[in-house]
Amino acid sequence: MRLKPVPEPPAELAALTEFQRAVPLVPGSTDDCCARLRDRCDLPNRQRANDWLAFLRTLGLVRETDRGFVRTDAEPTPERVREGLREGVLHVPEALSSLRAASPAEPVTADALFDATRDSVPRHDRARDADWERSWRDRADRLLRWLVLVDLAAPVDDGRSRSADGDGERGYVAGDALADA
Repeated sequence: MRLKPVPEPPAELAALTEFQRAVPLVPGSTDDCCARLRDRCDLPNRQRANDWLAFLRTLGLVRETDRGFVRTDAEPTPERVREGLREGVLHVPEALSSLRAASPAEPVTADALFDATRDSVPRHDRARDADWERSWRDRADRLLRWLVLVDLAAPVDDGRSRSADGDGERGYVAGDALADA
């Protein structure tokens, strides 16, 4: 099963260490871990903290034990994050396939990724969110920016994917790590 939550990516990969360290070394309950993440990482609410906890687990930076969650000794390296994204996050395979086929003239945008994955958005997500399309477009944008963070995608900023006033959608092509894979 692949993870659905995709939190806002940090400006740099090293910031993941702060999120990882917010999870205790001694097992803590989900509520305790979410409270620590919320307080230590300045998250706005428990839901965002819970999303981060699940995301960190998918990346192998946190694990769940019988007694609760603990941080692992794993470092948040680009390779580890790439593997976690590839193996455990919903729509990453589709994003990577789209990026491989993209060109600077026809880059992948969040809208394009959403359109390509729209039919696989879980029904219960559609039913519980009246504005699910916007939510999943936003998720596609965050997912593409995570892929940039670990060099699986590269932004195209040649005026084709953004209008002159800075509005519009950013486009992406395969990053060096994807081209080398």
